[in-house]
Amino acid sequence: MRISGKPYVLVPTLLLTLLAVACGPADAPPAPDALASNRQVVRELFDAMNRADVAKLDALYADDFEIWTAGVLPISGTRTRAQALEGMGFIDAMFPKGIRFEILAMTAEGDRVAVEAESDGVHASGKRYHNQYHFLLVVRDGKIHRFKEYMDTMHAKDVLMAPIPGAGAAAVDGSAP
Repeated sequence: MRISGKPYVLVPTLLLTLLAVACGPADAPPAPDALASNRQVVRELFDAMNRADVAKLDALYADDFEIWTAGVLPISGTRTRAQALEGMGFIDAMFPKGIRFEILAMTAEGDRVAVEAESDGVHASGKRYHNQYHFLLVVRDGKIHRFKEYMDTMHAKDVLMAPIPGAGAAAVDGSAP
């Protein structure tokens, strides 16, 4: 075929058009405002954690929320939404003066938000707890569905499993209701 004296090949053009249609909006990256919204939800989560605001956490967690923590400690493994919310009382008891998380870096892609963070607080045993984390969260429709926590589990064991003066074994192993 010739248009204006130049030969054109329709096959590659047709193939590219079909590929563009086949890989259309369903495979398109999320809009920048969706990524910004997901990052904002995660910032709100960390703010609520820093304030021990269980009502805000409850509002941010999706009905199918799950949290998974790395390692083999009593705090490791997968917990449901209800267990995560209930666990906030245990965290308050472990850190009577509170614990603060600082976001160092955040990256969002699709419905996933990756966070590098550090925590700082004084455990009920009197030991300082300063840990480094990588969190991976899944955020959809303004709600957090999954929360994965990677940390220095040796440091967590050294501090979080330390005996608390005047407390029984339940305060150490996390089995308290």
